[in-house]
Amino acid sequence: MRPLGIEGAWVDTPRVFTDGRGRFHEWFKGGTFRDSVGQGFSLAQANCSRSARGTLRGIHYASVPPGQAKYVTCVGGAVLDVVVDLRVGSPGFGTWEAVRLDDATHTCVYLSEGLGHAFMALEDDSTVVYLCSEGYAPEREYGIDPLDPALAIDWPEGLVPRLSGKDAAAPTLQEAGRRGLLPSYEKCAAYRKSLK
Repeated sequence: MRPLGIEGAWVDTPRVFTDGRGRFHEWFKGGTFRDSVGQGFSLAQANCSRSARGTLRGIHYASVPPGQAKYVTCVGGAVLDVVVDLRVGSPGFGTWEAVRLDDATHTCVYLSEGLGHAFMALEDDSTVVYLCSEGYAPEREYGIDPLDPALAIDWPEGLVPRLSGKDAAAPTLQEAGRRGLLPSYEKCAAYRKSLK
């Protein structure tokens, strides 16, 4: 695993073994994760989504503590996976980083508590699976408009974004900040430290 440019986000491309029967890879290894990130990953929920080409899901995040860390991969098709630093007071606040996840490389992304997550399906029937450190709790789940011009995420050209009603109505980063909905960098760092 190697760190991304946003603190608290990591990427891993596992070794894939291929033969006449098909292929095999280990997409999550607790020991490797712990050695790289410096803490374990407590699994509370596993999600799977299948999306039509152009589907844009996110930007989603949960209030911290406890937040919701995610370990994400694409097992069918391809997506552009985006991590956004939403932590008020973070040196990287408002920045984002994109990683292509697909069923050829099996690259995985880990994002810690307080970071925003979104992805766009690049192919029909793109299937994303992700492990979550906390279960879904609607009262502490939030979203940011993935098309917020201030964030200026470089979504793929030639695809018309298909958003849910909830994601289309999500506030901009500035609006969420004004309403006090964004996580604090200090609280996120303290919570991560408590997990070590």
